Amino acid sequence: MSSSEILTPRALDVLAQLVAFDTTSRNSNLALIEWVERYLDAHGVAHRRVPNADGTKSNLIATVGPAAPGGVVLSGHTDVVPVDGQAWVTDPFVLTPKDDGRIYGRGTCDMKGFLALALAAVPELAATEPKKPVHLAFSYDEEIGCLGAPDMIAVIARELPRPALVVVGEPTMMEAVSGHKGISTFTVTVNGKEAHSSQTYLGVSAIMEAIPLLASLKALARRLEEEADPASPFLPRHATLTVGLLNGGTAGNILARECSFQFDLRCPPGQDPRAVIAPFVAQVHELDGRLKAQFPEAGAKIVQRSNTPPLAPEQDGAAEAFARRLAGDNGPARVVPYAAEAGQFQEAGFSTVICGPGSIDQAHQANEYVDQVQLERGAAFMARLIEWAAAGE
Repeated sequence: MSSSEILTPRALDVLAQLVAFDTTSRNSNLALIEWVERYLDAHGVAHRRVPNADGTKSNLIATVGPAAPGGVVLSGHTDVVPVDGQAWVTDPFVLTPKDDGRIYGRGTCDMKGFLALALAAVPELAATEPKKPVHLAFSYDEEIGCLGAPDMIAVIARELPRPALVVVGEPTMMEAVSGHKGISTFTVTVNGKEAHSSQTYLGVSAIMEAIPLLASLKALARRLEEEADPASPFLPRHATLTVGLLNGGTAGNILARECSFQFDLRCPPGQDPRAVIAPFVAQVHELDGRLKAQFPEAGAKIVQRSNTPPLAPEQDGAAEAFARRLAGDNGPARVVPYAAEAGQFQEAGFSTVICGPGSIDQAHQANEYVDQVQLERGAAFMARLIEWAAAGE
């Protein structure tokens, strides 16, 4: 039996364990981390945590092989998006293979399938006494802005012998992806002064004051689309801006005390999100001053929640060449519109590529799944990685 034939069923067993942990970003991921630690301990693999500030969540770094430079980092996130309100036909936290070759469960595609493949390779990696190390880098809170990865990346850069490259296992159908857009996320809060809606002179509605701000964002989104670079390899070609959450008000006949909304801005490499958003930030500050002049308790503020840099395609990138060789990928250059920690690794100076099982079309959806054949392709990738580490090329 070949290594890939061994790895596929083992990856399925590991994936069943990982899916069973509800690591929705609002929850702790520590139960999953503890399970992975026990798994690594059983194979004599050293590991360490890089926790968040209050210790409720943690990244995990593990190294299979020698403390030597030139290794490969396999990076992925442990958190998943919510299933709230989605029409699942199976239990989202029970791995459910079906006769159609699809394996259902939250995170099967995005991206516990890749984590399971990496962990499935550990026993063979450890047994071969590799000449080059393979580092596992599992992060938290990727789904809400890649918040956990920066501390983990800093530890890797500061304390590990310098890895040669990083493979981030976001779903790409096991094809090498060399670029992604960055994402910046913001929260805007407008505070008004409550009063009866018939007595508008006694207060100010936060919702009414927020409407021009929302209109400005809509106009900005339209302008970004109109200014798209026709040579851009991304789809869509332009930077995108969307408002995803909107809350406010107490009752239909009360001037709203508060209105808040969240939006994200996704820029391709070479476009500075700070410059794009600067006029809007100035508009919020102008509104803040005007509202405070009317009522001291009123005002407006904008807070940046996250800022994940883009992944820029590298000229003759070592990571892309490596992933293509292991994946058997001779296709065209590829980029994706979503963001990942790949840009953060590249910003820290690491050659980085995205390559993982499944399609982004299934990510975040009800009845999320990964195809069995994708796990088999991932297992073949890991089998070649084991051979590479053993040979110390």
